[in-house]
Amino acid sequence: MNSTLNIDLPRLAAYCLTGKHQEQTSLMEDLISKLRRDRVDKPVIYIGTGTCGHIAGAARTLQATLNYLKEKEIDAEVVEVGCIGLCIHEPMVDVQMPGKRRISFSRVTEDKVESLLDDILNNSLPESPIIGQYSHNHHEPWEGVKLLSEMAYFRMQNRIVLKNCGIINPFSIEEYIARGGYKSLTRALRNYSPDKVCEIVEDSGLRGRGGGGFPTGRKWKTALNAQDDQRFLICNGDESDPGAFMDRAIFEGDPHKLLEGVIISAYAINASKAYIYVRAEYALALDRLRRAIDQATEAGLLGQNILGSGYSLAIQVREGAGAFVCGEETALISSIEGKRGTPRPKPPFPANKGLFGKPTVVNNVETLANIPAIIENGPAWFASIGTDKSKGTKVFALAGKISITGLAEVSMGTSLKDLVYYVCGGVKNGKRLKAIQLGGPSGSCLPEKSLDVLIDYEALLEAGTIMGSGGLVVMDEDTCMVDIAKFFTDFLQRESCGKCIPCREGSRRMHEILENITRRPVNESGYETLERFKGVMQLENLADVIKDTSLCGLGQTAPNPLLSALKHFREEFEEHIFDRKCRAGVCKDLKVYYIDVEKCTGCTACAKKCPTNAIIGSPRTPHFIIEDKCIGCGICFDVCKFVAVFVK
Repeated sequence: MNSTLNIDLPRLAAYCLTGKHQEQTSLMEDLISKLRRDRVDKPVIYIGTGTCGHIAGAARTLQATLNYLKEKEIDAEVVEVGCIGLCIHEPMVDVQMPGKRRISFSRVTEDKVESLLDDILNNSLPESPIIGQYSHNHHEPWEGVKLLSEMAYFRMQNRIVLKNCGIINPFSIEEYIARGGYKSLTRALRNYSPDKVCEIVEDSGLRGRGGGGFPTGRKWKTALNAQDDQRFLICNGDESDPGAFMDRAIFEGDPHKLLEGVIISAYAINASKAYIYVRAEYALALDRLRRAIDQATEAGLLGQNILGSGYSLAIQVREGAGAFVCGEETALISSIEGKRGTPRPKPPFPANKGLFGKPTVVNNVETLANIPAIIENGPAWFASIGTDKSKGTKVFALAGKISITGLAEVSMGTSLKDLVYYVCGGVKNGKRLKAIQLGGPSGSCLPEKSLDVLIDYEALLEAGTIMGSGGLVVMDEDTCMVDIAKFFTDFLQRESCGKCIPCREGSRRMHEILENITRRPVNESGYETLERFKGVMQLENLADVIKDTSLCGLGQTAPNPLLSALKHFREEFEEHIFDRKCRAGVCKDLKVYYIDVEKCTGCTACAKKCPTNAIIGSPRTPHFIIEDKCIGCGICFDVCKFVAVFVK
């Protein structure tokens, strides 16, 4: 289904990467053209089957497409692709007719497949929502259809890491090679020594995309220069931030780009073995990654004596158990060693003493996916993108109350305002933006006035947040910032490894205090009231202690969501504490229900359903709610047929 060409893989690799088999140039060039789909002899139907596509029903769309082609006896190629980033439009279907440009359609569920294909296979534009068409000089354009590159969503993007995602067949190493894949690996092995590769990456200015932003080339040089007989490279794909899915999209949409980056990086530090650590929940990503490893091994691009260079590398995939703390590099190393995933004190740093006590480089997926482009285009090219201290691009997973949710890759130096309002179309339903949460659970909430901040490691630190791995959550005026702080604090206290007391006990106590101020003090004694206020008064001090004394970076940054929310939205905390009021109406226990006596008919429906007998009144006369007995469950609001119950 994903490939209809009979391809001699070693011969293709030899031709594209080493220049051999020149006597068959015309035949190979014709094959490469077909693989790149510069020319197609029959219709090609592309279906987005990444995780976001599957959630939207892409598997059923795929099956409906195959059934349609079989019933109609139509000879067409069906290609599964990853996510192009427009998750909001899934299931996405692209169609490329012979001689025509590839065109994208939005939300093609299984019931829409027949009508879509009836029209498009007859060279007629269907009624299905059209996203746009791809640009190609040798293909005839569809009249009246805008280019994808002209969409505001794509216009400001600079896609280096995501260049192939959603476009190429992730199951096909042949297509990746035909599009220039593995040429950077060939160049590195043939032309550069390991220390030269380290120098190129250092000169490019690439910094780790996992959060801290440490210079990648400098880390590699430390490991390379460490005196030892063995070194390891670890690709950290343990993507565990709520709302983050950048790594997953790369695994699913372009696994060979990551694999090429891993091999080059391992060569740069002279590592004989590499590990790719992936969350076990990413079943689809794991399947596509393992297929890519098998294909690269078959093509001679992985394993013993790669491309005859004398360099050998073994790659092992490890599945993580879903622990958030294993995103921290020393905890991840412990997990790979078969131990409990808990952080270790630093120094010594992993680059000097890491996995099994050997020098180890840990880089995340996005960092390694940048390497092939840097080797191909040179360090000066990469360094020309971005700001003075933050080079290249950054991929963001955009979620929350935003018009376009999905993935976007923008140059460093782009403002948060441009990312939110220009690329992603602003806040949904015309609501006012209240805050954005950047940097995952360890990041911070920034108010609307901070949107002019540039995407730059130092600029974001100065604004009070971190780059993180790239999760960005947009919140509108209906969001309660106390509830947001409570959500992230709850997540972090549950995910604490428990090794150090400040993080284990401190994060739990922070969550208890936030629970107390979002709960109505029903039957609360004077002592309990005093305890609640003492906790509130010590909240900031507690957060500072956790930040200063926790063992690892995750514990040290755990208070960030709370501290940033307190800094920028203190009035909301004060309302919860003193007025017992949630202005957004989110905190259920603080909702106060009333009955409009002019609308109440005395039907008694609410009184019969109230679990605490807080509603009194006689039949056919207005009822009343006893506030001290009401627990704010909202059942009265739900059952009232006369809209007589309202919330203050």
